[in-house]
Amino acid sequence: TMKKRALFIDRDGTLIMEPPVTFQVDNLEQLEFIPGVLRNMYFIRKKLDFELVIVTNQDGLGTPANPQENFDKVQGKMLQVFASEGVTFDNILIDPSYPEDNLPTRKPGTGMLTEYMKGDYDLANSFVIGDRLTDVQLAKNLGCKAIFLCTPEKAELQLSEKGLQDTCALATDQWDRITEFLFAGDRIATVQRTTKETDIYIRLNLDGNGKCDISTGLSFFDHMLEQIGKHSGCDLTVKVKGDLNVDEHHTVEDTAIALGEAFSKALGDKRGIDRYGYCLPMDDCLCSVALDFGGRPWLVWDAQFHREYVGDVPTEMFLHFFKSLSDSAKMNLNIKAEGENEHHKIEGIFKALARSIKMAIKRDIYKYDLPSTKGVI
Repeated sequence: TMKKRALFIDRDGTLIMEPPVTFQVDNLEQLEFIPGVLRNMYFIRKKLDFELVIVTNQDGLGTPANPQENFDKVQGKMLQVFASEGVTFDNILIDPSYPEDNLPTRKPGTGMLTEYMKGDYDLANSFVIGDRLTDVQLAKNLGCKAIFLCTPEKAELQLSEKGLQDTCALATDQWDRITEFLFAGDRIATVQRTTKETDIYIRLNLDGNGKCDISTGLSFFDHMLEQIGKHSGCDLTVKVKGDLNVDEHHTVEDTAIALGEAFSKALGDKRGIDRYGYCLPMDDCLCSVALDFGGRPWLVWDAQFHREYVGDVPTEMFLHFFKSLSDSAKMNLNIKAEGENEHHKIEGIFKALARSIKMAIKRDIYKYDLPSTKGVI
């Protein structure tokens, strides 16, 4: 039999808004749902097979500082609203202790969750969803991964301080993104390509934030590849050791092949993507890049350069770059650049490519179909 999977969901700050001073919702006037949570919890309940478990610390519940009656009113209304939207919870676990009590039942302790740790649950493929580092730590203690409801920038700082980066599968402040991740998974690809001429490592995350870490040995090429990551919103790491003592050819061409392969792998079956994209002006230039991740490579190239080099890269290599990228990513590329300034033309092409990629890879899990009448892409 298949093991069960669970989502262990924090309450305050994750399902409902947490008041900034008291951190506890004491009355119905304060009850406010996190944006998007109702729609997305309904989708998760309807489409996915996770058990839904609320796990919450409620400091001093039942004491004069946090009366049970106040809590019950808010909790009852919250559960009633969720139920009216088709969302019921399989279990609700509440720890009423204070932090200084040091009880094993208090998150990130797992004392309330022992029934989930007996082997019936696939914890490696279950998740803790929460807005605090204690939720991430709970995931680690349980043997789960965490979904950290927090801006990616803030999450990165907090997670690295506590060494919890590997436990966190996703950091986002959007419930739409959480659902997309749970429903359709990561779109991350790693490509290692080693030949006698080049040694290339690429990591691509289509659903990133435009973070780049690029080093090819060619400064201008680095600058162009950074445009792809930055303006497409993809996280892109490119590390290349090439035979630059011979010339730039192998470094540029092999990087294109590996990068195209990374896009092809990360896109997977391409369900739900927009598939197409296009165009950009830059100063004196008009650069249009129309692309189609349709599974068939083709390059149309209409760009003339009158300088042999821009920076440390020969201008003739850009045709090779885009031809290899198109072949390897299995995409149509139609590129046109007009203008006088060669640097601007090339940079405009890379930026237009990036914006086209951003449009084409956009995914809608609520319309999770293949963008093709053929039934295959």
